Amino acid sequence: MSISSNRLNWIRSGLFWRTFFLLAFLIAASMAAWIASYRAVEETPRANQIAAQVISVVTITRAALTHSAPDLRRELLFDLSSNEGIRVYPLEDSDRVEPPIENSVVRSIQESVRAALGKDTRFARTVNDVAGFWVSFTISDDEYWLMLDRSRVEASFGAQWIGWGAATLLLSLLGALMISGLINQPLARLTAATRAIANGQWPAPLPESGPTEIREANHSFNQMVDDLNRVESDRAVVLAGISHDLRTPLARMQLEVEMAGLQDDARKGMQSDLEQMDAIIGQFLDYAKPVDSSHFKSIDLTALLSEAAHEAARLPDVQVHPVIEDKVIVLGNAIDIKRVVNNLVENARRYGKAIDAHHVDIDICCRIEGDKVILEIADHGAGVPTEEIVRLLRPFTRMDSARGQANGAGLGLAIVDRIIKRHGGKLHLFNRDGGGLTVQIVLANPRKRHSPFTI
Repeated sequence: MSISSNRLNWIRSGLFWRTFFLLAFLIAASMAAWIASYRAVEETPRANQIAAQVISVVTITRAALTHSAPDLRRELLFDLSSNEGIRVYPLEDSDRVEPPIENSVVRSIQESVRAALGKDTRFARTVNDVAGFWVSFTISDDEYWLMLDRSRVEASFGAQWIGWGAATLLLSLLGALMISGLINQPLARLTAATRAIANGQWPAPLPESGPTEIREANHSFNQMVDDLNRVESDRAVVLAGISHDLRTPLARMQLEVEMAGLQDDARKGMQSDLEQMDAIIGQFLDYAKPVDSSHFKSIDLTALLSEAAHEAARLPDVQVHPVIEDKVIVLGNAIDIKRVVNNLVENARRYGKAIDAHHVDIDICCRIEGDKVILEIADHGAGVPTEEIVRLLRPFTRMDSARGQANGAGLGLAIVDRIIKRHGGKLHLFNRDGGGLTVQIVLANPRKRHSPFTI
């Protein structure tokens, strides 16, 4: 039930298939209406033509039998049967008669034939189990059956017409398929471009050609992308410039603190504040740093995660539980991926300690699922309220009430999300069963890069 429901939802949600099925329904309905109209219009002329043919055959046959010599009638009947397909039999009361199929055409034929040959004219579909078109006539006081082949009087609306109709319908459906593709191709291209922007990528400019509406939409979209790119570049330049400019006075202040004759407690407090400010500036630089996907290389994610787990396990208050699959390879920048992992591990170490625990438990898992590489880093802390999870990925956001005291600008997960998007991946946050926050990263599996990768 769920599979069929999903298929119906897919058909209903896709504009291409919706357009195709609407066009197909319109074509089929038009063909059905045309066939019904054609049959209704040609029904009366066809019935009159068949009736005239039957009347002519019966009249000529009766005249031939009436005026022929008695010794030549047998030869005449043989010629009619062999050459014209007309057979004449005496009508007996004991004949087993099956009446013809009732429809408007047959009724019209019977009315026209009775009007010409007499009201007592009888019709049959079979007589004595012999199929044909049977009509009675009289010569003097004797009654006879005249049998014609059914093909001479029945409708010619047969296999040939059905074949032509099926071929026409098939060609029309193929045309509808092409029209649906042409109509929906610009929208599909626009949808793919917007999806790329949502994933942190910059798509190629859309072609500004075609109908007026498509040209205007693509032009507006290209202009929007250029504006976003310009704003992004300006913001990165501003952040990088401010950060670099702040590093110089910070270095001078650190030197002055070292050389000043301050008490140890005051010196350590000022040094801690300066180090925190330097860390915040480092976050600004990391957030503003661009990622060039053209220089991505194969990364042994198994080795990288194993090294990160080993380094984290050396800390006195951390216990790492790695479950890392062998020979996991991804494409990307090794330094950026390592920064992401270290950032998430440090985030779990700072804010993921369970209540009354003496150490922090951190789970590092990595596995391959078809065309995806799944990386998960989880802690065993208090977790985050569900309604607050989305805010964690926003820049300059800190969840102090849920994650303890944060020392930074609130760019940690925003930097991770930015780097993962530049790698064509997706970042998911959700609470771990049993307590704690799980950060899941989904990347493409380069060994199955020819298969569709969906997140």
